[in-house]
Amino acid sequence: QVQLRESGGGLVQAGGSLRLSCVISGRTFSNYDMGWFRQAPGKEREFVATIRWTGGSTYYADSVKGRFTISRDKFKNTMYLQMNSLRPEDTAVYYCAAEVTGSTWPRVGQYEYNYWGQGTQVTVSS
Repeated sequence: QVQLRESGGGLVQAGGSLRLSCVISGRTFSNYDMGWFRQAPGKEREFVATIRWTGGSTYYADSVKGRFTISRDKFKNTMYLQMNSLRPEDTAVYYCAAEVTGSTWPRVGQYEYNYWGQGTQVTVSS
C-alpha cells in the first residue's frame, strides 16, 4: 500500500511563502504521477499542480501558475510545493495524491488518483 504524508502547512500573511512536503512510503512503483489538490470550506477539492516522477514534467492550475512550484526529490521520496505570493484565497486544506503513471497526462481530476495523504492546513491572512 502506498502511504503519503503531508507537512509544512501553517498560518502566513498575504504575500508570504510556505513550502509543503509530501513523503511517499510503503509500496512504490517505477513511475507515478503525483499531484497537489486543495479544498476550501464549502468548496470542492480542486487541482493545484502535478508532476511526473520520472522525467519531472509539471502542470499547474491557472490560479497558481507563476506563484507555486512543484518539485520532487527522488532520493528522499518526497514531493514539494513551494508557494510564494500567497493570497487569502489560497487558504485551504492541501492534499497530496499519487497514481501509477499511465497514458493520461496531465492528471487534473481528483478521481484520477488512488492514493491520498491526510491533508495539511494552509491559512493566509489578509
